Amino acid sequence: MFFVKVDIERCTGCGECVNICPVQVFQLGPDGKTDPYQAGECVGCMSCVEVCPEKCIEVLEI
Repeated sequence: MFFVKVDIERCTGCGECVNICPVQVFQLGPDGKTDPYQAGECVGCMSCVEVCPEKCIEVLEI
């Protein structure tokens, strides 16, 4: 199981995490920033961490 943490202050809403996630963990919220609304589906592939230009996503195994 994985915990997805997003630093909203650093997120620019580029959508790269939304586009790369194979299990659709992310969506852009009403504020235009990423929202890990399905974090429970995370498989820990770390694609979002690698693609984020602002380095504002952490994925931790719990």
